This record gives sequence, structure tokens and C-alpha cells, in this order.
Amino acid sequence: MLFHSQVFLALFLPLTLIGYYRRAASRDRRICWLIAASLFFYGYWDYRLLPLLAGSIAMNWLLVRLHYRWHLRYLTILGVFANLGLIGLFKYADLAASSVAWFTGGQHENWSIILPLGISFFTFQQISYIVDVGRGDAPRYRFHEYALYVTFFPQLIAGPIIRHNEIIFQFDDDPRQGTVHENLSRGAMLLLFGLVKKLFIADRLAVIANPVFGAAADGATATFVDSWMACLAFGLQIYFDFSAYSDMAIGLALMFGLVLPINFDVPYRAASIGDFWRRWHMTLSRFLRDYLYIPLGGNRFGPARQALALAVTMLLGGLWHGAAWTFVVWGGLHGAALGIYHLWRNAGGRMPAAAGWLVTMLFVFATWVVFRAETFPAAWGMLASMAGFNGTTGTLVGLEAGWVIPVAFLLAALGPTSHALMQARLQPYRLIALAGGLALAAIVLHVGGESGQEFIYFQF
Repeated sequence: MLFHSQVFLALFLPLTLIGYYRRAASRDRRICWLIAASLFFYGYWDYRLLPLLAGSIAMNWLLVRLHYRWHLRYLTILGVFANLGLIGLFKYADLAASSVAWFTGGQHENWSIILPLGISFFTFQQISYIVDVGRGDAPRYRFHEYALYVTFFPQLIAGPIIRHNEIIFQFDDDPRQGTVHENLSRGAMLLLFGLVKKLFIADRLAVIANPVFGAAADGATATFVDSWMACLAFGLQIYFDFSAYSDMAIGLALMFGLVLPINFDVPYRAASIGDFWRRWHMTLSRFLRDYLYIPLGGNRFGPARQALALAVTMLLGGLWHGAAWTFVVWGGLHGAALGIYHLWRNAGGRMPAAAGWLVTMLFVFATWVVFRAETFPAAWGMLASMAGFNGTTGTLVGLEAGWVIPVAFLLAALGPTSHALMQARLQPYRLIALAGGLALAAIVLHVGGESGQEFIYFQF
């Protein structure tokens, strides 16, 4: 059930909202209603995955209860490794087996293990809670509170990655309080912004990027024009696709009276690689910083230790994105860039903002090629074509479709973010509400059934 589908927009969302506000007077009843709706939402994709999700929630909650009863540190360690083992089994078993087979000269046939939707997100979310419990920074929650924290459908599949202390306390607030109409209207506008970004920008960019990367995966050689258009198109596609999902998730949560953290802050305006990672997928960056980079030493033990911590953090951050070595290399490249950036800054190096922005964007978009390519030869071929080694005349991408790239880039680089636009610039006027309602209705009619493209981050 995609956010941009008729079954979600015309049936699931209205019915869930109606049921929620009918039960709003009872805290426990409205929580249980949202849990049931969220489990239905998740099971709609594949009901066979529901026992895994429910089992993961029960295991972590039980470990927390045991920790508070016995205060044994190893229970926290057991919880972290159990969660990592779960994601390792379903997401990385084939990669590990194929890597061992390649190293030993053998062959590996994929086991065709089903990748549960959202496992990277709900696993990291639960790791953050169980680690906070071990640190003494988290209370013990009742089971239904914890279950809603994990399963809340707007963020269940692809984030944002939320911490317990950012949302569970909000479950106490009566959603019918004085801001209910504002929450519903602003949430609906954020949902509308996300739909527009996904359907009319991200999906159109995919039409440019997919044929070129697909041909590269099949061994074809892209030309200079094709490779650059595909590179720019994908870099913009992944931003608009994922920020669209985040906008929708935040907007949907707001319609239920719950506030989620923002996930993007105009990352293509960044003038350094460090600034880029403060603006891109902010909840993941924060998770990696607090639960990996800082425990590895952070910047507390000198530049060499910091560089090592950055390298390990970004390598694992790259691996988190998918079971392929291209993701690991992508993460390693960003780890190296962050290490160089910090060494440069600590040595007093400075660069004009315009030059820093250009260098950062060239690096970010070039590494998106490695991220998107299915194999290393495909990535190398694309980068070689971008360097001008394979001719200049485009053959796969019609230039008439290229207008969306500069338009999307200007929107991405100049902003404002959807959140800033909705909060600071859109005031509650009836004409705006009418226009937004008509636009949302038109989109419901436009999208049809489940024919839209899935969000890129669903595969992670």
C-alpha cells in the first residue's frame, strides 16, 4: 500500500483518521487503534512478514523488562546482537555467502531470502532504545506504547528513524486539543507536498536515470551526455523521492497529532561534505553519530582516531543501505571525504563558499553513481563516460526530457524545505485550503491504483 495510491489516500487514511478521533478520549484505545491500523498497513504488503515484526517487538520489549529486573549489562549487548543478527540474516546472508564463495573460488546460488520491508529502519529504531536503556537514559514503557513506537505506519517502512523520547511522550496528548484543525491542515499540506515531489519530480527523473544505469548494468557504454544526465537525474531523484516520503510521513503523523523529526534540510545547498551530512537523512546521520561514531572515540582522541571512527561509521552506514559491496564503497568514499574534510578544517584550511559548494556537489553526485550502479564495472563505465572517454552524443536519453533536471536542481538547491514552507510561509487562508484540497483530490484521481513507482528507500 503506497502512500501515493488510491487505496491509501481514499480508503485507509480516512478510515484510520476517523477511527482514531472517535477513540481520542481514551489514550489506550487510540493507541491500540493505531497499532492495529499500522499492522494492517504492514501486512497489506505481505502478511507473512507480520510474525517477524511482532516477534522483533516482543523480543526487545522482553529484554528491556529483564534488564530492569536484573540490571545485567549483557542483556543490552544481547539485544544489540540479536537485532543485528536479525537484519544480518534477512539482508546480508546472501552477500556474505557469495563473498565467501568468490574468495574461495566457488559458486553461490542466492537463497532468495525475502527482505522484510522496513527492517533496516525498525531494527535501528529498536537498537537505539535498547542501548539507551543500557545507558540508563530510557524509561520502561508499557507494551502497547512500545509497540506503537515501532509500528507507527507513517514511519514504519522508511523512517525517519525516531527515538523513544521524541514520540512516546506525545501519546499522552489528547489529539483533539486546540491545535487539531491546524495539525490536520498542515499535515495534509505536507502530504500534498510529498505527493507532488514524488509523482511529478522524482518519478520523472527516474525515467531519465533508469535506462542509462540499466544499460550500463548490461555492459553497454554510455556517452558523455547520457552519463551526466543519468548521474544528475539519479542524484536529484533520490533526494526528491526520499524527502517526499519524509514529508508524507511527517505530514501523516501530524494529522494524528504527533510530531516527527525532520529528515532533510536542503542538502544540495551544503558547502562542505560535513555540512552535507548534517543536512542529508538527518535521523540516520544522528543515529550513526550517537551509537557508532561517538562510542568509537569520535573526535576525542586525536585526528587519527577520528579518521578511523569516521571510516568505520561510514562503511557500516553504506552497508546499511543495501546488501552490495557498491554501497560499502560508497560509504567508504564518504568516510574518506569526511576524514579529509576534518583534517583540512583542523589545519586551518579554508575555501570560498562557492568553491566548497562546487567541490562538494561534484563529489556527492559522482559517488551517487557508485551507489546506484548494480556492479563495479557499470559504475566505472559510467564514471569513465562522465570523464569524456566514450563520446559525447546522447543515444538513450532524449534531451527534451532533460528540462526536469535544471528545474529540480534549482528547487533542491535553493529551497525552501517543505517543512519550512508549510510552517513559516503558508498561513491558514481558506483559498489555500481550497486549492490544496482540490490538488489532493486531483492527485487521488491521477494516481489510479498501485501503478506508481515504489520509493527508492523501500529496498533498504
